[in-house]
Amino acid sequence: MSHSTLKKVALYTLGAFSGIALSLSVQSFAAEKDQKDKDEALPVQSIRTMAEVYGQIKANYYQDKSDAELFEGAMKGMVGGLDPHSEYMDKKGYADLKESTSGEFGGLGMEIGQEDGFIKVVAPIEDTPAERAGVKSGDFIVKIDNASTRGMTVSEAVKKMRGKPGTKITLTLSRKNADKPIVVNLTRAIIKVKSVRHHLLEPGYGYIRITQFQERTVAGVKAAAQELAKQNKAPLKGLILDLRDDPGGLLNGAVGVSAAFLPGNVTVVSTKGRDGKAGMTLKSVPEDYIISSGPDPLEGLPAELKDIPMTVLINSGSASASEIVAGALQDHKRAVVVGTQSFGKGSVQTVIPLSNGSAVKITTALYYTPNDRSIQAQGIVPDVEVKDKDRTYESREADLVGHIGNPLGGEDVNGKVEDGAAQDKEAEKPAEKAKAKTDKEKEEDIIARRTPNPAKDDQLRKALDLVKDPAEWQKSLGLAAKKPAPKKEKGSDKDEAKDKE
Repeated sequence: MSHSTLKKVALYTLGAFSGIALSLSVQSFAAEKDQKDKDEALPVQSIRTMAEVYGQIKANYYQDKSDAELFEGAMKGMVGGLDPHSEYMDKKGYADLKESTSGEFGGLGMEIGQEDGFIKVVAPIEDTPAERAGVKSGDFIVKIDNASTRGMTVSEAVKKMRGKPGTKITLTLSRKNADKPIVVNLTRAIIKVKSVRHHLLEPGYGYIRITQFQERTVAGVKAAAQELAKQNKAPLKGLILDLRDDPGGLLNGAVGVSAAFLPGNVTVVSTKGRDGKAGMTLKSVPEDYIISSGPDPLEGLPAELKDIPMTVLINSGSASASEIVAGALQDHKRAVVVGTQSFGKGSVQTVIPLSNGSAVKITTALYYTPNDRSIQAQGIVPDVEVKDKDRTYESREADLVGHIGNPLGGEDVNGKVEDGAAQDKEAEKPAEKAKAKTDKEKEEDIIARRTPNPAKDDQLRKALDLVKDPAEWQKSLGLAAKKPAPKKEKGSDKDEAKDKE
């Protein structure tokens, strides 16, 4: 297999393997294993036990279940038990996944995962029903309409939440430190995700926000940079890249966005598979981020983007592809990373289509930054930490049951209640005040949240101050690498266990 073909296989949604491997017989599998390691025998007893379970269900279960249903359930359990991000998808689930990465689909607009048997929100997507209803990163979805999500897979939850645009749905949410469940009523809509937004904060200083990495994201970043230069009527003097609450997306998008700001032909990300075996290395070259044939989406990018002072904003909702970008720019000392520690999803999921139209999404490798750091369960540590006073809880990969630990060692970084979060209980309690807001006021609140305002955003203000002060910016580059690792306080395991209850 050629190098370029291998890279395409691992690009999240575009796996090129067919399901033919699953047609291999148990006998050939056993022979192959025996050839590799004569001491490792086929688990005959386990296969016998599985057959017994199947027989007992067929003979004694109170309902007659078809063989197809039983085998599909077994496949879901087998794949879902590997880690929180691996899953078996039926035909509909696979079609939904392909649809969501194209940037337009029907539903509510949020990235979800699974924790403690419930569905958890990684991050709501901007300008969607979920965001407008006030769904937040870290919320647990405990009910979809009247159906409990206990034991529900991510694919099953997606299937329930998607539907005909204009139809209603009710979600019951559990939120950290909330006195009671939060019930939100939403209306499904066609989700047209605009993954890139931009704003000229003040003369000379631009702001680009990426909400999700999609097929059009790299071209969107170039267009945003061109528009900012046009608005400024001169080359920019500094830039802020906002990746807060960006749940990730296509690997190609992450490589292309990194390439927009890095020199040519430098490493953006690499992978290692089973037993630490080296996988692919993706660099800041067009062939590593162009998904299909065509012109370079970064052609015509303003030249100053390679050199001007730059900061990257992250938080615990920044996951996967956004962590790859932050890590690459941090390792190459191209940008100062500001905010709070990121989510910590450093695993590669390959989607492998199967012969019957379904697919398996399985973890095949781990991501490594250019300096060979693993993101997994630890995330990217900001060079300059600035907490969000309005964010009461930080949720991370290490909170997920069955998560993969960091292969380089060190402590996993769990979510926690933030000390710097707002503690004004009087402001939190009166739901009556929130209900009293008019539709116009609610819309104004949403617009205000999407318009970057350094006066009301401590993290953004610090990021802007740094790019406006080249000496301080230079001093802060790579600061996180010089900080000693924080020591785990005595009794913190106990505290974390309480947090999870």
